Amino acid sequence: MKKKDIVNLIKCYAEGNDAGFRTTAYQIAKEFDQSGDTQLGLYLMSLLSDANTFVPQVQESKETYTGLQYLDKASACEEMLLLPDVIMNDILGIVNAINHHMGIHRFLFEGAPGTGKTEAVKQLGRILNRDVYMVNFSELIDSRLGQTAKNIVALFKEMNGIYQKYNMIFLFDEIDALALDRTNNNDLREMGRATSTLLKCLDLLDKDIILVATTNLYSYFDRALIRRFDSVISFNRYTQDDLLDIAEKILNRYLDQLHLKNRDVRLFRKIMKLMDQLPYPGDLKNIVRTAVAFSNPNDECDYFRRLYSAICGKNPDNLSELKKQKFTVREMAILTNKSKSTIDRELKEAL
Repeated sequence: MKKKDIVNLIKCYAEGNDAGFRTTAYQIAKEFDQSGDTQLGLYLMSLLSDANTFVPQVQESKETYTGLQYLDKASACEEMLLLPDVIMNDILGIVNAINHHMGIHRFLFEGAPGTGKTEAVKQLGRILNRDVYMVNFSELIDSRLGQTAKNIVALFKEMNGIYQKYNMIFLFDEIDALALDRTNNNDLREMGRATSTLLKCLDLLDKDIILVATTNLYSYFDRALIRRFDSVISFNRYTQDDLLDIAEKILNRYLDQLHLKNRDVRLFRKIMKLMDQLPYPGDLKNIVRTAVAFSNPNDECDYFRRLYSAICGKNPDNLSELKKQKFTVREMAILTNKSKSTIDRELKEAL
């Protein structure tokens, strides 16, 4: 923990600056998580999201508003989101913009599937101590002529009517359902009218209402709709190093859950680098989680073999190939479950 973080934390507390307190505390939790103390980082985050925790000006309780027609409460963010600094800095910038009350309140998160857009909105709610409510598009979109546009108007009336009392963030997850290009010949005229209605409603949205939309289809978006957002955040800015670091953090979390102690980071990274292109965090999480979950509980190295098989599509039993992949004899012993002496002999015989 840096000295300046402690100073900022105490200063925010003394000034009764709840938002500043939470932002600084979140940064401290993130630093613990990045330094390898994941459990402490998650514990701090759980304290921040607990309404009964002693934090300045936190609401005493959070209610689930019932009777909403087009909005559903989103599930809570269960763990600290792993984002590269370049994106996390934008998320914290949104926190600052909201707290400055300058009328910057409509945000669009765009990027490929699995980049963490929806979870980032939940993380934003966690930092700001706000519940996130998602638009239910199955209720909103109607096959009857003109009804979808009427539903959009009703949705925004619903939002305007409850935001002050319940201090929410409204999430339009995969807003492309409404945001097709109105000039596209393949677009249905009914959805074109719906998009036009959405534009008008966004123009009239109260500046204190926080709205975040996500999309995987940004290049197909109606340009007029893009202009309605105060800021567009790209989630496609992961480098390969970012993804490798995130994969390692994901692994450590699952190993913590199973209390597995064998953590050969170098071997893990070598296996992950066998992929020409590391996938985004959503897919990374599935690959690593499956390898750990399916591993033999009596063999703490089994997840390495399963990870290799998942990535290469075959078992790690070809010593010549493992050697070409620059694995050491010790690493080959782990991957093949053979002794080093056996591997040495078999490699010599293969020459």
